[in-house]
Amino acid sequence: MDAWRTGLVDARDGQIRLRGYDVASLMTSGSFTDVIFLLHRGELPTPAERRLLNAILAGVADHGSGAPSCATARLALSGNRQSVSAAVAAGILAVGDDHGGAGSGCMEMIAAGLERAKTTGASLDDTALAIATEARAAGKRLAGFGHRVHATDPRTAILFDLARSGGVAGGGVAFVEAMERAIATVVKPLPINIDGALAAVLHDMGFAPVFGRLVFIIGRVAGLTAEVAEELAREKPMRIRIPVTYDGVEPRSLD
Repeated sequence: MDAWRTGLVDARDGQIRLRGYDVASLMTSGSFTDVIFLLHRGELPTPAERRLLNAILAGVADHGSGAPSCATARLALSGNRQSVSAAVAAGILAVGDDHGGAGSGCMEMIAAGLERAKTTGASLDDTALAIATEARAAGKRLAGFGHRVHATDPRTAILFDLARSGGVAGGGVAFVEAMERAIATVVKPLPINIDGALAAVLHDMGFAPVFGRLVFIIGRVAGLTAEVAEELAREKPMRIRIPVTYDGVEPRSLD
C-alpha cells in the first residue's frame, strides 16, 4: 500500500513543521489566525490579511443559541451528556447552504460574475443586474444577501472597511456591492450579510470558494464549544422539549 502524501504537516520524533514552519516558532511568535491562513494558503498572512481573517472568525463564532448549529449542538447534548464531542459534531453537521455555507456559493457567484463582466465587456453594475434578473426569473435565491435578524448586518461594514484600509478590497468587494444595488432594483433591498461580506474579502485574498464554508466551520466551533459547555453546566438532561402540534389523520381502526 502506497503511503499517504501531504504538503501540510511533517511530524516526526521531536519535530512538527506546518508548511515548513517549526510549530514552536508559530506557538511563540505567531497566532492561531496565522496558522489557519498558513495551512490553507501555504504562506503566512500579511498584517492586513491577518486582521481580516481574524475579524471573519470573530464575526462567525456565534449568533445566539437559536442559530441552527448552536441549537442542534444543545439538543444533541440534552439527550447525550456523556459526549460533548458528539454535540459539537452535531452542530457542525447543521451547517449547510442555508446556514453558514452561503459564503462558498457567493464566492462562486463572484468568480462567475467577474469572469462574465470581463468576457462581455459589460460593467459590474450591468452584469450584476443581469444576474439578479435571471435569478428572479428562475426563482433562485442569491447567496450572501438578506438576513432573518438584521436589517443591516453590522459585520459587513467592518470587513469592508478593513479590506479597504488594508489594500485588500478588489473585484470581490466591488461585485457584491453591485449585486446589492441590483437586487434592490430587481427584487427588494437585501443587505449584504456576513456570508456575502466574507465571500467578497476571501475572494480578494485569493481563497478558493470552498473556504467560504470552511472558515464558517472553523469560527463557529468556538461558539459551539461554549454553547455545549453552558448547556452542560446550567441545564438538566433532556430539558429541551420542542412543542409539536399533530395535524395528521384522525384516530382510525384496523377493523
